[in-house]
Amino acid sequence: MLKIRLSRGGAKKRPYYHIVIADSHAPRDGKFIERVGSYNPMLPKDSATPRIVLKADRIAEWLAKGAQPTDRVARFISESQDEALAGKVQWVQGNNPKKAEPGKKAQERAAERAQREADRLEAEAAAKAEAAEAAAAAAAAPAVEEAPAEEAPAEAAAEATEEQA
Repeated sequence: MLKIRLSRGGAKKRPYYHIVIADSHAPRDGKFIERVGSYNPMLPKDSATPRIVLKADRIAEWLAKGAQPTDRVARFISESQDEALAGKVQWVQGNNPKKAEPGKKAQERAAERAQREADRLEAEAAAKAEAAEAAAAAAAAPAVEEAPAEEAPAEAAAEATEEQA
């Protein structure tokens, strides 16, 4: 099966793509049949030189032969102002609402984290309630008077004298 796809060129962090006709099993930047355009994403959209250059007549010929464009190239072709390519490819923007959702493991970890947090808050609430009950019980209980501190040493002194005798 033939594909119309991008083949990367350019230096590191300076991409430049050739639009090529290639076998679907050929490597991305490897063997191709024909170069039918180019795409330079480094150029600003409003630059004097176009970012996308297409050989419309050759692309139309390859489309007639059964070549399938990739999503990005289909977008380039459908947005092209060239009459030779008008209506050849209909590009529909994809919609993947689940793309931003975390994976299964991440969801499990989040649920586990939420459960631990709920348990911690519940334990804190129970500890606060227990402390409040203890404080209320202490306030409600009658205060027990302690013996004056002076009597204790006197008794100890009396016991000490009895032991010596």
